[in-house]
Amino acid sequence: MKLLFATVCASNQNRSMDAHDKLYKAGFNVCSYGTGSAVRLPGPAADRPNIYKFGTPYNQIYEELAAQDKKLYTANGLLSMLDRNRNIKEAPERWQEHKSTFDVVITCEERCFDAVCDDLINRGENLNRPVHVINVDITDNREEADVGGKGILELATALEACTDPDGEIQEVLARWQEAHPRLPVLHAVHYF
Repeated sequence: MKLLFATVCASNQNRSMDAHDKLYKAGFNVCSYGTGSAVRLPGPAADRPNIYKFGTPYNQIYEELAAQDKKLYTANGLLSMLDRNRNIKEAPERWQEHKSTFDVVITCEERCFDAVCDDLINRGENLNRPVHVINVDITDNREEADVGGKGILELATALEACTDPDGEIQEVLARWQEAHPRLPVLHAVHYF
């Protein structure tokens, strides 16, 4: 069964895009989003982040940061991350602004899980279509995003192999959690 997946983090830059990339390359139907009010990226100092509106093309962000300080943003991995992102899709998208439906939404942080669940409740259940919202708690850095992305790929593979994903999901999540004890998981069922 071909499931429709979404991956979600705060800014649709690191964790959700790492998972998006891995799922897409493995042949999954996947989209990715952020739940924040804006896209926030590291800046020249901790108190000076680079802030962009959702919808600002990855290529534009890449070019602006490369012009601002190519050495810094190459050293901290931001330019390589943005290069990956611009080869996957045009721009970061905000979860609360999309109109698509999914079978499984995988968030990468508990506050993103809460934001997705709240948004689904506020949308109403007009389509009466269930969606499994799963949180895989991933620290927001490139190394942990890679580890989390691989774990999400394993989870998506296990879910897609199910003959009855709705009936088998608890068993799949329990087995997955045993294999990935460093990636805490939450699960809720909502409706589109």
